[in-house]
Amino acid sequence: MGKMNGAQSLVNALEAAGVDVMFGIPGGAILPAYDPIFDSKIRHILVRHEQGAGHAATGYAQATGRVGVCIATSGPGATNLVTPLADAQMDSVPMVAITGQVPSAAIGTDAFQEADIRGVTMPITKHNYLITNPDDIPQAIAEAFYIASTGRPGPVLVDIAKDALQKETTFNYPKTVSLAGYNPVLEPKSEAVRDAAALIAQSKKPLLYVGGGVIKANAARELMQLAEITGAPVVTTLMARGAFPDSHNQHLGMPGMHGTVAAVTALQKADLLITLGARFDDRVTGKLSTFAPNAKIIHADIDPAEIGKNRHADVALIGDLKNILKVLNPATKAALAKSAPDLTPWLNEVYGWRKKFPLGYDKPADGSVSPQYVIERIGKISGPDTIFAAGVGQHQMWASQFIGYEKPRTWLNSGGLGTMGYAVPAAMGAKVGAPDTTVWAIDGDGCFQMTNQELVTCALNNIPIKVAVINNESLGMVRQWQTLFYNERYSNTDLHSKRVPDFKLLAEAMGCVGMRCEKPEDVDKTIEAAMAINDRPVVVDFNVHRDAMVWPMVAAGTSNDDITVARSMAPVWDSQEL
Repeated sequence: MGKMNGAQSLVNALEAAGVDVMFGIPGGAILPAYDPIFDSKIRHILVRHEQGAGHAATGYAQATGRVGVCIATSGPGATNLVTPLADAQMDSVPMVAITGQVPSAAIGTDAFQEADIRGVTMPITKHNYLITNPDDIPQAIAEAFYIASTGRPGPVLVDIAKDALQKETTFNYPKTVSLAGYNPVLEPKSEAVRDAAALIAQSKKPLLYVGGGVIKANAARELMQLAEITGAPVVTTLMARGAFPDSHNQHLGMPGMHGTVAAVTALQKADLLITLGARFDDRVTGKLSTFAPNAKIIHADIDPAEIGKNRHADVALIGDLKNILKVLNPATKAALAKSAPDLTPWLNEVYGWRKKFPLGYDKPADGSVSPQYVIERIGKISGPDTIFAAGVGQHQMWASQFIGYEKPRTWLNSGGLGTMGYAVPAAMGAKVGAPDTTVWAIDGDGCFQMTNQELVTCALNNIPIKVAVINNESLGMVRQWQTLFYNERYSNTDLHSKRVPDFKLLAEAMGCVGMRCEKPEDVDKTIEAAMAINDRPVVVDFNVHRDAMVWPMVAAGTSNDDITVARSMAPVWDSQEL
């Protein structure tokens, strides 16, 4: 190619990287790039807030497995991407963020709309760049996509000075990328595989502890094979919902602070945790010193820094999870063929817990709508192919508990950072990536008021998502903690959302169909009416009971042994189970 400016080189590089869509907002420093974007085959979706662009990129990435892309200008445009970048880093989501920077001569002078976004995001990105020479743009873009999508996925930021976008250069996109010091280990060591198989063959109480890494590695099929080979029960963390079918008999549900009694208890009483792409998060382990006291640990992860970070690993399997399972499965099968412990007592025990302590909820005595019922019915009526994106709070936990997930990449949420306002823009990104799939955002009235402006983006760009606002007119999870731990002193959690704003009218003002449901008997027909609309976004304001709580619960900082199934109610165990 001949001479061009840096901006054209940037757009050419994004096209060469395979980008088909990006979410963003122009501004002064990034403006040169928006001129060639006008002629590019890349679909640019003009969002209403940079945070929306970032979460849309992560939603797209989570639903498709491809790298999500967002673009913003310098200063406040770039800093508005900080939360989505931190979110993507915590949840290992492949994302590339392009930001404009003030001209290179002005960097460090406190120029208008200047922010050291590279410095700001250094701890919350997998890698980042500041480009001041237009000749460096293609190489930086190629490296950014390579780093974001290989090894442990994550966000990469490319900050480009305005003059680098304006200066003349020659486009030269690299055919291959090789980075000194960056060599993700993809294949596990054979001796570690052998040791893991031997441990599995010795275990009388094994448990498959499955994290989101299984979905990132597209290893659900191999996970199913391991489950069938071992016969071991399976738990799927909040980030792993859908990695293993909820309907499968070996599935115990989700562990953690609001996990099922069977999943939490199985972790505590197992003699071996076969840990696959999970990170021993504090929401899963509870008080770490009391977590799974009798269990040996097999820890499989692509990131060696995770091994032993929170819990000592007896066997470390470092590599791509799909590759690990491809060799671990036959090795385990061979080891079990020589000696297979009888798992019957263990399975009777864990399946007994599952039967004795199923998930459930009480219908409100005043006849109002139960939030759990609404979410359960949305899951049933929408079916297993639907993609669900949740905000953060009670509705997120109920959506993880009461919707059955049968397939990977059908459950999107902010698991690590816990970002309120994630659902609407993430659902938008997911719908762009999977346009033929029904996408529901399950949002709370608090979360919804943070990022609902992206419904305008959806309405104008033919992105017909569906949004269920679980409206309990309060910051529900915080209110639950105030109920349980602050003597019902509800300091600043009352949002009055059933009065202001009127979500139905707000939705209609943004070009969507607005609905409201206030009676249990209207829930099904309201959901069915929303399902029938596919030419515009739909928002349903579900007015639900205010004081519903999320159970079971392991209070923060306590042991998983102290799980409660309702207020001041712990499981009653048979004497032989203690």
